[in-house]
Amino acid sequence: MEEYTTQVETQPLTDGNKLNKKKVKSATLDLIETLILAIVLFFGINYITQRVRVENISMLPTLKPGNLLVVNKLAYRNDNYSRGDIVVFHFQGNIEEDYIKRVIGIPGDHVVISNGVVKVNGIILDEPYILEESRRVNTWDVPEGKLFVLGDNRNDSSDSSTWGFVDMDWVVGQALLVYWPLDQFRLVTIPDILESSAQ
Repeated sequence: MEEYTTQVETQPLTDGNKLNKKKVKSATLDLIETLILAIVLFFGINYITQRVRVENISMLPTLKPGNLLVVNKLAYRNDNYSRGDIVVFHFQGNIEEDYIKRVIGIPGDHVVISNGVVKVNGIILDEPYILEESRRVNTWDVPEGKLFVLGDNRNDSSDSSTWGFVDMDWVVGQALLVYWPLDQFRLVTIPDILESSAQ
């Protein structure tokens, strides 16, 4: 009876094996780079913007409950507010309670609400975005460092006409666009309403 012996020899890595290891290493590095980039983008976007959900009816018809907005948190680093901007701010400085309203008056402005219209520095504002004319009557002089804000739903809005001015330090940022629901996707920025009304 013949005996056969099997000899096993350790083969050196072939070119194919080396290539596979390089591919795995390259794929791992690509994955790590992608994750790092995603993290940087996530924190970068969160530093510049904030996502906000509209919860009430004070900005109808412009903004509806359930609308999701992108807010530019860097818009007012130089306090360059424009009348007509829609801003998100901490109500009375409370970081747990955010409001969203339209800027009507900036520092130095004289605001008058009477006979259903709003006047700023003697100019009647052209406001096609409001739900209905205001039934309120009063006058305000906007001090330094403050804003006078109103909801577009003038007669069903808690705003500067009832509780006073917004401190600029309370402002989170400027609403830029509605991104949800998708059929309402749009920019919400407009030109300065006082300058537009004066023309």
